Amino acid sequence: MSILFDKTSQALGTAMNMRLLKHNVVSSNIANAETPGYHAKKLDFEEALARAVDLDGMRSMNATHGEHFGLGGGGAGKVGPDIYDNPEGQISNDGNTVDLEREMSSLAENTVMYRAALQLINKKLAALRYAVTEGR
Repeated sequence: MSILFDKTSQALGTAMNMRLLKHNVVSSNIANAETPGYHAKKLDFEEALARAVDLDGMRSMNATHGEHFGLGGGGAGKVGPDIYDNPEGQISNDGNTVDLEREMSSLAENTVMYRAALQLINKKLAALRYAVTEGR
């Protein structure tokens, strides 16, 4: 990303991308609620976002000497969340593990969080626009 966007903007962008991915996973679970043998999927959003943003810098490697190899600058765009079968699901008679009420609740929560991140990005861009136009 360019120097105009700080770490907060990058974190919000990454959060929106991961929220979109979570929306797709939950939507897929809802769409397959009646599919025999389908196992609901789960996405570890918080852990993936923490790896992508790395706010404290403790998980990153550093080159401490001039002769060390470069690390290549992975960045937030290269870290993906883990998607796996949800171990918390109850298996129904047809082998399906989708809990429709839980998935609908998760979808609603994810939508609210996505919109909140979008509003925060819009506020940051509005502040940049205000600074560029000198308040006019």
